[in-house]
Amino acid sequence: MMSGHLPDGKVLAYGTATASYQVEGSTNADGRGPSIWDTFAAKPGTIVDGSDGSVACGSYERLDDDLALLGELGVAFYRFSIAWPRIQPDGQGRIEPRGFDYYDRLVDGLLDRGVAPMATLYHWDLPQPLEDAGGWPARDTALRFADYATTVHERLGDRVQLWATLNEPWCSAFLGYAAGKHAPGREDGDAAYRAAHHLLLGHGLAAKRLHESGAEGVGIVLNLTPVWPETDEANGAARVVDAIHNRVWLDPLVHGRYADDLLDLAAPLRDDDVVRDGDLATVAGSLDWLGVNYYTPARVAVADPDAGDEGGLGQMTQAYPGLADAAFRPRAPRTEMGWEIEPAGLEDLLVQTAGRVPGVPLLVTENGAAFGDDERDADGAIVDPDRIDYLDTHIAAVERARQGGADVRAYIAWTLLDNFEWAEGYTKKFGLVEVDPETLRRIPKASYRWYADHIRATP
Repeated sequence: MMSGHLPDGKVLAYGTATASYQVEGSTNADGRGPSIWDTFAAKPGTIVDGSDGSVACGSYERLDDDLALLGELGVAFYRFSIAWPRIQPDGQGRIEPRGFDYYDRLVDGLLDRGVAPMATLYHWDLPQPLEDAGGWPARDTALRFADYATTVHERLGDRVQLWATLNEPWCSAFLGYAAGKHAPGREDGDAAYRAAHHLLLGHGLAAKRLHESGAEGVGIVLNLTPVWPETDEANGAARVVDAIHNRVWLDPLVHGRYADDLLDLAAPLRDDDVVRDGDLATVAGSLDWLGVNYYTPARVAVADPDAGDEGGLGQMTQAYPGLADAAFRPRAPRTEMGWEIEPAGLEDLLVQTAGRVPGVPLLVTENGAAFGDDERDADGAIVDPDRIDYLDTHIAAVERARQGGADVRAYIAWTLLDNFEWAEGYTKKFGLVEVDPETLRRIPKASYRWYADHIRATP
């Protein structure tokens, strides 16, 4: 199944994933510094239930429990993220060895169980001192990220072969700096575009450093979406959405440029002091693989002031600076997040993306759904047929995309554990495993058993 650092693609390889701030807890333990999510969650009104990640799933203290779940699940991969504030509490300079000790134990525990570690270097928990110095809109953050990536690779690169530099930089840039929905909670469209460029630059610099250090499995994880205009009149708005959501990343990664229609919207990307000579050349051609996170399609309509937007993406037009005449119209059925359930969107996205990044293997690095989870069996475990159907139909969509010529190597379900779901707090459940909020005991759901059986049935 494996060919060097990547699965060989003969059959679909399976995994599951988590993110450090969502599961680890212990935010004050062993010298960890504050992150922007600690700061953001402490502000009243930012998190739906007023919670934070200080406890989360307690994975920092319950590593053995999680490793046992992964071993029993039978996955080929575990995608986890490394908390930058655990490694460099100030975002630069001093290294905290106790943070590295945790990830040593995690990596070694995975390898002992035959599970390949896939390490994401940045899943949104920027050290607060770097935000205080300007955050991602400041160029220096990209340079500090490259230093941090080098530091982590020096410690773990002898055992970790698959590296993702960034997770969903669209969320970091546009939800964090334009819409104010995510940390650090700023609302400045120009800052979001500067952040987007510096996130890409940070990826490119880090990828260059990792490759020079001998890494062969370096990628980036993007939350791409198929963009479907509801009418011919919406075609122009749909192109804008595609530019801001998808092509802002893919064009520099593949072609070393930003598209003209994006530049017409984003003045900072025309600023020579932001996009400097050599930046885009550093980004272009930096991928050994591309991670695709998919949850829902974007159905774009011409905005109707009298209709209002509804559900999911429809509430976030502020996250698309320059988009003035569009609305999002998700259809039923929907998840608890308000996101339309449409497996065909994943098939469409993978085939389209394969054409946009020729020669780059694709991994589905996140796919999953939040449901009510209000049915239990006689033993008290959650019975979640809606999640099972979601996983089943989306895995089938991946296989159709493979048959259609897309080089998709892996499917990684989001997520192993019910966890801190960012601005939604603990109100939305994506996990294959329930986490008792009082005891933090892990209780596998029916979907966990289904996924384990599906993996074992794979040739």
